[in-house]
Amino acid sequence: MSGLERAAEVADKLAVLRECLERSGAAAICLRGSDWFAWVTAGGSSAVLHTMETGVAEVLVTREEAVVLTDEIEVARLREEEVPAGFTFHVTPWAQVELRERYVLGLAGERPVLSDRPRNGEQPLPTSLLKRRLVLNDAEQARYRLLGREAAEAMTEVMHAARPEWTEYQLAGAGAAALWRRGIHPALVLAAGERRLPLYRHPTPSHEPIGARAMLVFCARRHGLYANLTRFVSFGPAPQDQRALMEVEATGLATVTPGKSLSAVYHSFDAAYKHADRQDAINEHHQGGITGYLAREIVATASTATELEEGMAFAFNPSFDGLKIEDTFLLGPQGLENITLDPQWPAVTVHGRQRPLWLETN
Repeated sequence: MSGLERAAEVADKLAVLRECLERSGAAAICLRGSDWFAWVTAGGSSAVLHTMETGVAEVLVTREEAVVLTDEIEVARLREEEVPAGFTFHVTPWAQVELRERYVLGLAGERPVLSDRPRNGEQPLPTSLLKRRLVLNDAEQARYRLLGREAAEAMTEVMHAARPEWTEYQLAGAGAAALWRRGIHPALVLAAGERRLPLYRHPTPSHEPIGARAMLVFCARRHGLYANLTRFVSFGPAPQDQRALMEVEATGLATVTPGKSLSAVYHSFDAAYKHADRQDAINEHHQGGITGYLAREIVATASTATELEEGMAFAFNPSFDGLKIEDTFLLGPQGLENITLDPQWPAVTVHGRQRPLWLETN
């Protein structure tokens, strides 16, 4: 992406924020989360400690300017490597964080400040702006497709290399290394071997050998966007009930169309589980939902009224005990596009859509 293209994307997003200021009468919008930083900077990163929701910089947007608020430690790197044209910088000493807060309060005067993470009497962002972030523009979708392809390639590489004697730590470590080599943050890497696989829906890795089969899960982040996918390897014949879960997934995915609600997708999954005689499965794990600048922007529930639109991204993960299926999709004019599909991974066609099988190896 060229500097001019990125600057144009930033200008469009700043216009959206300033329109929000006009409607609300607020003095400024302060974006503190690393998710919102990535969105407004067209893919920049404020993250240093990746386990935190907030980074080392904030963005303050007024009617006149867009200011990156940071300290003397971070400013040079942010200016040179992360922040595109369209922003100025307000830099404070690292030991005097309160000066940053005074700057925001002094600029606002008596008018309110909106924030994704409000403090000091600030107000939350309006729902309209939260929904606006869910609809990805063409440039965001292009970044997302590349991320999805490379995350899927990393997964394929690791699962082909995996051996039964590997521990879950080794499998997860190989996954994280494959992502880092591609410039992708391993925001989440889950791994489970033969014993723990049927026991836990979110198996953080352990020292146990993986044995006859294993699952690897990625939430892979780059430019603020998350590619989410799950794959399995079997050292011998794979389980025979994969198809039943694929049918459940196919029922839910068929409901993902513009104008439907996210709750309608949930109810489709619920009906599909009942049809498969697995009616309790919907209560045993969430089904996923809208993704993008968070691994899950909104999780589908029975009452999630969010209307689905073209440009949204989705990652659903229906599951049975010891089985799960997950990819990341973009919703476009032709329907759902699987951006984490790797042609090198074994797949089967389910209702016209390529879905991943277990990798069977010796």
